[in-house]
Amino acid sequence: MFFKNLTFGNKFLHLLKRKIKYYRLLWIKHDLPAGLSVFFVALPLCLGIALASGAPLYAGLLSGIIGGLVVSLISGASLGVSGPAAGLTTLVAASIISLGDYRIFLLTVIIAGFFQLILGLLKLGVIANYFPSSVIKGMLAAIGIILISKQIPLALGYDKPDFWTGSFSHLFSSKNFIANIKNFSQEITRGAIIITAASLVVMILLQQSFAKKLKVIPAPLVVVIIGIVINIIFTSLTSAYTLRPAQLVNIPSNIFSNISFPDFSKIFSNREIWVSGVLIGLLATLETLLCAEAIDKLDKHNRITPVNRELVAQGIGNMLCGLLGAIPITAVVVRGAANIDAGGRTKLSAFTHGLFLLLAVLAIPFLLNKIPYASLAAILLITGYNLTKPKLYRNMWSLGWKQFLPFILTIIVILFTDLLIGVSIGLLLSIYFIIRNNFKTEYKISKTKQHATEVYHIKLNSNVTFLNKVNLKKSLDQIPEYSVLTVDGSECNFIDYDILEIVSEYANKAHDRHIELHLKGIEKVNITAVH
Repeated sequence: MFFKNLTFGNKFLHLLKRKIKYYRLLWIKHDLPAGLSVFFVALPLCLGIALASGAPLYAGLLSGIIGGLVVSLISGASLGVSGPAAGLTTLVAASIISLGDYRIFLLTVIIAGFFQLILGLLKLGVIANYFPSSVIKGMLAAIGIILISKQIPLALGYDKPDFWTGSFSHLFSSKNFIANIKNFSQEITRGAIIITAASLVVMILLQQSFAKKLKVIPAPLVVVIIGIVINIIFTSLTSAYTLRPAQLVNIPSNIFSNISFPDFSKIFSNREIWVSGVLIGLLATLETLLCAEAIDKLDKHNRITPVNRELVAQGIGNMLCGLLGAIPITAVVVRGAANIDAGGRTKLSAFTHGLFLLLAVLAIPFLLNKIPYASLAAILLITGYNLTKPKLYRNMWSLGWKQFLPFILTIIVILFTDLLIGVSIGLLLSIYFIIRNNFKTEYKISKTKQHATEVYHIKLNSNVTFLNKVNLKKSLDQIPEYSVLTVDGSECNFIDYDILEIVSEYANKAHDRHIELHLKGIEKVNITAVH
């Protein structure tokens, strides 16, 4: 027995060694270079999204680190990469402004993470399937418009925080626009405009098909390097175009000494903390699940992300973000696609990207502080454009009014109110179209003529509910006198009691109107007890 156990133990150790060797080779050959590539994509985006969110820049880097080092290990996704997402910037910025204290905002991030954790534990990962595609696309397009409009001042060199202090509609109010337009024109910097223009040109060129061979180096990294080089040239020439310190990234040399922590004493002080937390959690969940679906489609090995486990991972990650002073995270399509393009094979590539982010923060903060805000603004302008491309609007228009109206209404309402109201209105309009369509599809009326008598046939389809009550009653009342009517429910899976009641009541009317009524697969109900 002892020797059998010894033999089994040796075999187990041998298999373990082979497996470790296999994953080590896989990491060195595929996941290490992929992780490095994703790091170069994620670094400027972490900074840029924190900037767009109105949060400290280190908060974006911390989010990327947590997404890489923590979420990747808990998640069941092989190729997904998590970090701060452009889709949350609008909501995060609005929450920080309305709550008035970043430490209180961190409570909303913890609540968002807890909300996601509960969804995952209750196996509610299918929640994204209940949101119409047109509403989700409208939400992302609206976020793209807001992202673009908020980056324009930074792209032109305006570094004052008072230019935009509210929603998109506030941009056109006298308090936020007209009162600041004079200062805005004075603060525009030619150096920033040159860097922005050069960055946009490079970003656009590198996205063209002829630049596929150059995609080994991520476009955001190229843009950041160009911005740094141009500003160094301006400085060496003592040019008037040199950027001011306020127009450059400013990350403390000891990032951990400047971290803000949540103020738990205020957690029940304001209802808005909980509302914002649940809303951030819901939006982060939708973006994560949509991203997981997109990345699964790109995976050459056809692996499927376990969505409930993914929500648990994202929930734990966001709770940790809130505790450590970071902005909320989601799974991000841009990073996941970059991971796949770079040849990533396992979740080790996402972990490696988080490791590189941590090393960059610890070892080279002085280098990060040379990055111009104008370069980050250019990256976010392209990111915003990709969310709200004209091609998207043309495609939604081609799908017809039932898709286009919820899409465009969601955009308009979000721009002039907020995200929650916009998505709710878009969802209600989509539900209206579904109900309206249900009225038409759950029964069909046909008419023939036998001799001089008109013969009507009402065919009930699979499921007929109270939603069809009004139209069915109207159709029955329009049947003329001295005709023959058959109401056929023989192929129905379900007929609501309300429908049975209407048909039973109509039987009395039919006799008085000399209508010969035939019922197939429909049982009359006792209507005398009703009232």
